[in-house]
Amino acid sequence: MTFEIMLVLGILFSCFILFVTEWVRMDVVALMVLSSLAIFGLVSPAEAISGFSNPAVITIWAMYIMSEGLTRAGIADRIGNMVMRVSGRSEIRIITIFMITAGILSAFMNNIAVAALMLPVVIEVARRSAIVSSRVLMPLAYATLLGGLITLIGTPPNLLVSIALHEAGETEFNFFDFAFIGVPILLIGTAFVALMGRHLLPITDTTRFLEKQRNLHAEYGLQERIFALQVPADALLNGKTIAESGMTWAAGLVIIALTRAGRTEVLPRANTVLQAGDILLTQGRFDHFERLRSWSTLKIEREAPILHERLLIDNKLAELTVAEHASMIGKYLYHREFREHFGVNILAIRRAGLVRRTRLAEMIIAKDDRLLVQGTPQALAVLHDVSEFSAEAPVTPDEMRKNYQLDARLFVLRVPNDTPLSNSTLAENQLGDAFDFRLLGIFRGGEVLESPVSEEIIQAGDLLLIQGRESDLDMLRGLQQLERLDDVPPYLDVFEQGGLDLVEATLHPHSKFVGRRVEDLRFDEHYQVELAAIWRTGKPHRSSLRTMTLQSGDGLLFVGPKARLAGLNEIEDLLILNPVQVKPINTRKAPLAAALMLLVVVAVIMELLPISIAAIAGATLMVLSGCLNMEQAHRAIEWRSIFLIAGMLPLGTAMQHTGAATWLAQSMLDLLGPGGPWVVISGLYVITTLGALIMPTVALVLIMAPIALTLSTTLGISAQAVMMVVAIAATSLASPVAHPANTLVMGPGGYRFIDYLKLGIPLTLVVALVTAFLLPIFWPL
Repeated sequence: MTFEIMLVLGILFSCFILFVTEWVRMDVVALMVLSSLAIFGLVSPAEAISGFSNPAVITIWAMYIMSEGLTRAGIADRIGNMVMRVSGRSEIRIITIFMITAGILSAFMNNIAVAALMLPVVIEVARRSAIVSSRVLMPLAYATLLGGLITLIGTPPNLLVSIALHEAGETEFNFFDFAFIGVPILLIGTAFVALMGRHLLPITDTTRFLEKQRNLHAEYGLQERIFALQVPADALLNGKTIAESGMTWAAGLVIIALTRAGRTEVLPRANTVLQAGDILLTQGRFDHFERLRSWSTLKIEREAPILHERLLIDNKLAELTVAEHASMIGKYLYHREFREHFGVNILAIRRAGLVRRTRLAEMIIAKDDRLLVQGTPQALAVLHDVSEFSAEAPVTPDEMRKNYQLDARLFVLRVPNDTPLSNSTLAENQLGDAFDFRLLGIFRGGEVLESPVSEEIIQAGDLLLIQGRESDLDMLRGLQQLERLDDVPPYLDVFEQGGLDLVEATLHPHSKFVGRRVEDLRFDEHYQVELAAIWRTGKPHRSSLRTMTLQSGDGLLFVGPKARLAGLNEIEDLLILNPVQVKPINTRKAPLAAALMLLVVVAVIMELLPISIAAIAGATLMVLSGCLNMEQAHRAIEWRSIFLIAGMLPLGTAMQHTGAATWLAQSMLDLLGPGGPWVVISGLYVITTLGALIMPTVALVLIMAPIALTLSTTLGISAQAVMMVVAIAATSLASPVAHPANTLVMGPGGYRFIDYLKLGIPLTLVVALVTAFLLPIFWPL
């Protein structure tokens, strides 16, 4: 083994680790690979960047635009409406029709786009037919993957193996060469799922399911968290707005309706003024609400400045300047997360001479913001080397008083003997999460507990040094005065009379909402709707939603006026499963879009144009004909995949040039060679299939292609047969994260990871058997 081979294998192994662990985004990993290969001289500079002009890359981004043009022209909607009319109520028939339809569409359109377009249609048909949606959604996702095996443009791996053949001097695949095996795989796979595989998917009790399918309120268990509160005559909240009361942002309640003098207002605005006698129909956890109200039993003491001076004996103050390229720029700042990450308390933010001392979580961090923090000298010393901050300067107590005027924001709470808060942890009581209070220290028995952790247990007699506003404590006392009513207004009647509705959505596979806190997204402010529940890993979450971080596959339940809910359809990061008041898509250009796609296919089949040029021309005509505009075309391109492919392509070149592909191929031959070519091909299929479970398929194909070509040369067998095996084996069926189409149906179907294995593994075996039977017929070794 040469040094160059060792270098390439080292880069390959590092790439594998990063893909599996997801420590770094996959497109960034690809750029790291490209840079490393060029820096170490394993490829020339021209070869390093050649991926961006590779015909496969060009074809893929052009087909993204073509697929978006077909979508916006309403092709899928027309087909979906026709399928709804003929699908009937038989589960077998519905699965069969939708799988065949989705498979055919995926042969010419992007797999994810097809799954996203068909998902609401499938759910609606399932509801109308009283069929469990979990029995039809995973088959839909799998059909888009199987349908991609029919044509050259059906899926990126098909294009990549064809281009690899061309670059190796072999005959590349024609447009429908994949169909000889791909069509039987789709048909047999559909038959297997419809007749046998559907029984491997989860199903609930039929009676309970039918009730849930017809009622999203029950499906998410909203009725269990509904209670009514009344504002008494002498309440502190009388005359305060809903926003000032803290019921929504502090107590985590969703106010569904406000009844006053016999009249009901649904989803009252934050500036609605509360009056004595108001009845508030709310959704949330009453036990959490009660725990929050118990903070009002604490007594305010007046030793705050003295205790803060004592706290500063062992703690210091510093001002941190946010660096130009800090990752926190553009994000909201949360005190608890900041303290856990940096080990210090944040007390205030100074920007251009203005000081923000409260509601810090409502402020988006910007470059050159100055953060006043408090911590131990050891914790502050560590911040010297943190790249988030460009400067760190000590602040004296006098400077703090002069520049930040914090003394007015400090007060001390004494924990009485009879409070329910005693003997509970800070995390359980959620004071800092609810109100903008920062617990700077606890004084207990003459000792000082600095920056107490969330696991710290509050004890009777503790003195809590708090930074915040005493007026917020008055709001807590106001919440304590609210009276819970035994008779709750009929929940569904309020919905119907108030024009409210529920909309269920899931996150688009490439949604920018993934990884964001619900609180950051401000659905109530930006879209005037409330997030009522999140469905994750088979169960609903209905409380503490604002602190949850959204994940791929989450199902989201929104409540709001129908007109506002209709606006959610315009959010590209969401896929609406049961849209309301949606303006019908104009399908006038559908025939034109279909004709343009047909024109591209004919040009490629008749070899009038290379596929890359035909795809670019087709995408251009889509824009010129008005099927979509250029801004929509730009957004349609999945740039993460483009950079992934372009960055990984030089790795295949380096594997060929350095002999790494030959070394890996020889290792396989040493292990499997004695069994003959078919054993080697089977081993290649198994390795590729297993790799598809944990790696992006395009990256996997780019790694396996040079190995497969070397095997074909060494064994003297057909390069086309070997590359066909790689393309088919890369189909990701047994994991929810192996392909975005699988992730897309996870939330709406209520699937768990094990459910993908139950159907994915048998279906993978079916695909392997069909391939083993047909490969010698159409692509003999």
